[in-house]
Amino acid sequence: MSEHEEHEHHPGTIPVQQMRPGDHAFFGYEGDTHGRDVMSAFVWAGLARGEKVIVFGPPHLTEGQIWSAFEEAPGPLLAMARRTGRLTLSSMRQLIMPAGVFTADRQWERIGEETRTAREEGFTGLRTYIDMGWVADLGADVDTMMEREQRAGHLFSDGFYSEICAYDEDRFDERVLRAMRRAHPRDLLARIGQLRCLRLGSTLHLVGEADLTTRTRFVRALRDALGRGGVTVDLRRVEFLSVRCAQDLVLLVSRSDGGRPVRIRCSARHATLLSRLGARPADIEESG
Repeated sequence: MSEHEEHEHHPGTIPVQQMRPGDHAFFGYEGDTHGRDVMSAFVWAGLARGEKVIVFGPPHLTEGQIWSAFEEAPGPLLAMARRTGRLTLSSMRQLIMPAGVFTADRQWERIGEETRTAREEGFTGLRTYIDMGWVADLGADVDTMMEREQRAGHLFSDGFYSEICAYDEDRFDERVLRAMRRAHPRDLLARIGQLRCLRLGSTLHLVGEADLTTRTRFVRALRDALGRGGVTVDLRRVEFLSVRCAQDLVLLVSRSDGGRPVRIRCSARHATLLSRLGARPADIEESG
């Protein structure tokens, strides 16, 4: 299996909008955008849920450049959060002070302190976005960082703390990226609006957003899967399903071979839409 195929088949692949308290996610990005749409969505969702948010942005960006990424989505929530300290910018260098050298124990200690403070202040959770550019910035040992990532499960055990670890894929070698993607229970789609289609056995997993821009990919994946016989179409990781794509799904399922059963596994929200468009109740399986 190639590295690309392994990435495609990560069992925890989700769009950032489906991150939940207690999640620990890998996020790989490329280019000068620095994954700003995913970073912004993660921050805004946390604020909307009453969480405290700390952003450890790319070390080579100024604070002004990072703030500007959030301000592309205007509204009073960001301004209030910035003013009250619910949303703060930091760096790994600041977090581990006065220690001058990164160790997993020191980082865990400090995150534990931040988590306790967030609880005491009455927040519903704490979430951090950590750009892993800090490794080069601090001259830290990559293997020490990797060990931290692989043994960090205790930070998330009570569902209060969540974290995105963002890797610029141009700055880390394939060995590190492969190991780190495996080490995280969640693997985020690279951008908002993306659709990934994963065929595992008799199940077609659709992840992301099925809309006008991804409709061709959506329909092609459905036709391919349904043409092979009985299949389960899993929509549970689809964040947005347009009416047009839902109509395509209902039509293609209705035209499939009646002797080969098709199941549509989805949320109650998507089940309601599909039912209104004529999907057969027997074909729908509601699941969380």
